[in-house]
Amino acid sequence: MTSLRERSLSVFPAGSNGEFDLPPKLALVIARGEGCRLWDEAGREFLDFSMGWGSALVGHARPEVVAAVTRQAAQGSNFAYVTEPALALAEDILRLSPACEQLRFCASGTEATMYCQRLARAVTGRPKILKFEGAYHGANEVGVTSLFPADPPDFPTPAPTGGGLAGMVGRDVLVAPFNDLAATRNILARHGPEIAGVIVEPLQRCTPPRPGFLEGLKDAAKAAGALLIFDEVVTGFRLAYGGAQAYYGVVPDLVAYGKALGGGYPIGAFGGPRDLMAAVREDRLGAADYMWVASTLGGNPVSTAAAGAALAVFRRDGTYARLHALGRYLRDGMARVLESRQERAQVIGDGPLAQVVFSTAPVVDYRSTLNSDRARARRVMLGLFERGVFLNPMGTKLYLSLAHDEAVCDAFLERFDDALGATR
Repeated sequence: MTSLRERSLSVFPAGSNGEFDLPPKLALVIARGEGCRLWDEAGREFLDFSMGWGSALVGHARPEVVAAVTRQAAQGSNFAYVTEPALALAEDILRLSPACEQLRFCASGTEATMYCQRLARAVTGRPKILKFEGAYHGANEVGVTSLFPADPPDFPTPAPTGGGLAGMVGRDVLVAPFNDLAATRNILARHGPEIAGVIVEPLQRCTPPRPGFLEGLKDAAKAAGALLIFDEVVTGFRLAYGGAQAYYGVVPDLVAYGKALGGGYPIGAFGGPRDLMAAVREDRLGAADYMWVASTLGGNPVSTAAAGAALAVFRRDGTYARLHALGRYLRDGMARVLESRQERAQVIGDGPLAQVVFSTAPVVDYRSTLNSDRARARRVMLGLFERGVFLNPMGTKLYLSLAHDEAVCDAFLERFDDALGATR
């Protein structure tokens, strides 16, 4: 009989829905998840340090989320129109997000960042978007540009990440170095009249912004007449209840949400001030600054019911103190293991996020990581996978959740130590 693993390798390119790139012997099919653990079709248990790429910040099968979804599913799954769960969730987001006076829902973070870029172009009448090298803003054209360039060109020239990208990338995307305010200001000064928006992950992957970088970026974008877009798909509800805006104290013009907002269910949202969001009103169809937007599954009642339940969990006292303490516990523990192994490596991240970089040079942007031993990093990540830790072996980040605790981190650290020793 053909196994589920073999069937998966036959049906899906590389045996997955994207990016994991596991060797065939490690490919698997997940049967279920609970809290911070997964079980595959063979009954093997994994500690989950991917958590649905960060979407399950409340943990897998969180009882409050399951109850909300179960109640709503019996009343209908999608109407492509406003429902009470969607309305209540939108009101919650407007209360917590300093940037938002109005918003619209979509079905993913990829869509949310795409709509922010298009909205910036529509309201400014300008063609170009400035992004930062190494940042991921979803699977849209801008989002994957200059994501993993092996031989990056001079700034602000973009580099494609594979084929299939539209010609507009080379024409209308500019790229800057994260955390380099002087270089970014220079690009804005030279190309300002063409730049509609500047999109940034406030915490880029696991690299924190330098003090003053986000504040300076906001001022520089405003001076150029461009809109500042925060991609809060990862940072939203993870660093603070108010996201990176609250955590870093910088309010953008537009903001995109996804991942943890949905409590493990698919969702996206984007918003901003009322005057900017007016550009998506259908009664403005035909106007030069109108931006068409619609989403069949955006704001569906099941996902928004799940999101409402997740936000109620996030609002509880002590949530973010716990997430930050747990992140520090894991990062400090990983650093101790690396030191005990005399590894030339470091641990970066903030909040409930961590990443090991096999280099001792300071990590401030994408190019800081180019001289790291990425082959070693992949061997260690695969070694962890073999030892029952579910993660993305590309090694970009480890995700913690409210279902993790110090005991789970200790179990991870033991396996991390063993994987380091076995992959020298």
